[in-house]
Amino acid sequence: MRFSLIDRITEIESGKAIKAVKNLSLAEEYLQDHFPGFPIMPGVLMVEALVQTGAWLMRHTENFQYSTVLLKEAKATKFNNFVTPGKALVIECEIHKRDGNLYTFKASGTVDGNSAVSSRLTLEQFNLADRNPNLKKSDEDRIQKMRELFDVLSTPSPAIPAKG
Repeated sequence: MRFSLIDRITEIESGKAIKAVKNLSLAEEYLQDHFPGFPIMPGVLMVEALVQTGAWLMRHTENFQYSTVLLKEAKATKFNNFVTPGKALVIECEIHKRDGNLYTFKASGTVDGNSAVSSRLTLEQFNLADRNPNLKKSDEDRIQKMRELFDVLSTPSPAIPAKG
């Protein structure tokens, strides 16, 4: 199962920052157990939403050159508020530092203008073929799927120019 925790990319400035939204719905299956009678978005999924948002900025900045983006480190993570069904988690990630295939982000999520989560994230990007040349086709397929998903998630605007 794949969790796509971003519903819409609302702003993006390649090489700098991104803003996205996750709308929490009671229909999300994991809420049935987290917690019965008091459904809230699990903290680990809040962090995953931050990671996915940062990964979209990396892909866009690098013109989708890499098939894989993984969380390498999360530091100073703070949970300040619950995200409940019917609410939107507004996520912002700003590039703090770039070092080769590593990006460090200042990432935050708010609900109704109040801080819900914040973290300093380091993400790593690479192609599977870098480690196993037989996976070149897999890289190409994954990159194509990410381009297609980006087109669905991104709101057309002058701030999100099409990449060739």
